[in-house]
Amino acid sequence: MKIAVLLSGGVDSSVALRLLQEQGHDLTAFYLKIWLEDETHYLGNCPWQEDMNYVHAVCEQTSVPLRVVPLQKEYYEKVVSYTLAEIKAGHTPNPDVFCNAFIKFGLFFDHIDGSYDRVATGHYAQVKTVKEATQLISAPDPVKDQTYFLAYLQQDQLGRALFPIGHLYKDQVRDLAKNFNLPTQDRKDSQGICFLGKLKFAEFIRHYLGDQIGDLIEFESGNKLGTHKGFWYYTIGQRQGSGLAGGPWYVVSKDPATNSVFVSRYYYDGTKQRNRFSISRCNWIAFEPQAGHYQVKMRHGKAKHNCYMIPDGEGSASIILETHDQGIAPGQFAVLYDQDRCLGAGIINETR
Repeated sequence: MKIAVLLSGGVDSSVALRLLQEQGHDLTAFYLKIWLEDETHYLGNCPWQEDMNYVHAVCEQTSVPLRVVPLQKEYYEKVVSYTLAEIKAGHTPNPDVFCNAFIKFGLFFDHIDGSYDRVATGHYAQVKTVKEATQLISAPDPVKDQTYFLAYLQQDQLGRALFPIGHLYKDQVRDLAKNFNLPTQDRKDSQGICFLGKLKFAEFIRHYLGDQIGDLIEFESGNKLGTHKGFWYYTIGQRQGSGLAGGPWYVVSKDPATNSVFVSRYYYDGTKQRNRFSISRCNWIAFEPQAGHYQVKMRHGKAKHNCYMIPDGEGSASIILETHDQGIAPGQFAVLYDQDRCLGAGIINETR
């Protein structure tokens, strides 16, 4: 097949490219230029340059042609603006989900305009066709599984997607990188958000929203316990970063209008109901699931909650967890699973 391979400069996408090359496919590597010059200049470093160096090194070693695609303007309009709007509203967005749906498997698809049979990435996920429907399947590595970030993809996008390392564990990928002697074999995994490489999310927020002193308030009593530098640095369920003694203190709510952050030591002691929420703007990958028992993730990671889901047929649904969760945060994506099959996702609404 003729395949476009998205390279990030990391070990995962490099191994994906090398595996496809061994299979004899006609490959072209692409690097999406979505890093933001203003932000990297303001913060005093350019993490993208290191990524580019690794991308060039991998392409030179494998003799795969490389093209750089500039998508900064589109990325800002589709992903960054959404992220900032959600943060200002007191929500907890996930820009990586939108990056996959609207950039890597969206605008980039438009850019190559049907010239390639498939688009391959280094995601830990699998695709399977069942009864003419393309389904998203979890990777066997529960720690690295990235179906959470891909749950907003649609049929036409998944139908063209390839995840060559999706069936592997991370240590197997590392071993393959060493066997192939790839330049990225010893490179550590990036912990930054997709458009800023190694830059931390808090640094990105500070660049746009700055610091603004507000009150840290005890949820139960209403007493002021201290101050913070902006409600936008906190997310529901967070238990670190308050600087208060006598904890642990959990963030239980935020008030954007007054720049207040409410914390509690006892909010998650089992007496408060934190097991129900609703989701909207649902994307069901293959079909809309019926009401029933499933599993759900409210954040990336291996932890899943057993739940009962009731769809309303209009792009929204109600979810009841079997157990409580301290971090049900508006704006987060709730991703629904039926065992290893990812059914889709919705955005968590305000909870009370």
